[in-house]
Amino acid sequence: MAPSPEPSSTVVLFHSVCGLRPAVHAAAGRLRAAGHEVVVPDLFDGRTAETVEDGVAIKDEIGKDELLRRAVVAVAPYSDRGVVYAGFSFGGAVAQNLALADDKARGLLLLHGTSDIADDAAVDELPVQLHVADPDPYEPHDWLNAWYLRMGRAGADVEVYRYPGAGHLFTDSDLPDYDEEAAESAWKVALGFLDSL
Repeated sequence: MAPSPEPSSTVVLFHSVCGLRPAVHAAAGRLRAAGHEVVVPDLFDGRTAETVEDGVAIKDEIGKDELLRRAVVAVAPYSDRGVVYAGFSFGGAVAQNLALADDKARGLLLLHGTSDIADDAAVDELPVQLHVADPDPYEPHDWLNAWYLRMGRAGADVEVYRYPGAGHLFTDSDLPDYDEEAAESAWKVALGFLDSL
């Protein structure tokens, strides 16, 4: 029997503030089917939320420092090989923070969310792809324009894809924000991005 081919990339996929829900597992399954190894940390310890507001309450209760600590611990066994960081909304912010601090990061895939960028952030042409609703109440145009410029100054190679009329978490089929056309379009582009890394 022939040995299994090596995965194209190891992707660490962080959930949104709604927690590690079925849609996140479905996304991980889609990436695995495309040949990638996927790690899906549960930063909320099994807790999930049906609304963004309830998820924010869980996030705030756990606290930013503890969430970041959990994320770092989850990535540690894989980081030496060079991983692709990915995440949904809040998970995208976590992924961005880790990727900008990891000189072995192979790429950053952001779905629905970004984060602040430290003034001293510096990467070596890190490939970054962002998929975001247009407009998005959590990612307003002024913020995204400033984010794009700052990521570029930090040395990232950034692509932004906007989806007019889609809801914030438009790839999550279990939420009211879901937009099938936008979701399928985003995944097609995202899988091409991962294959290029």
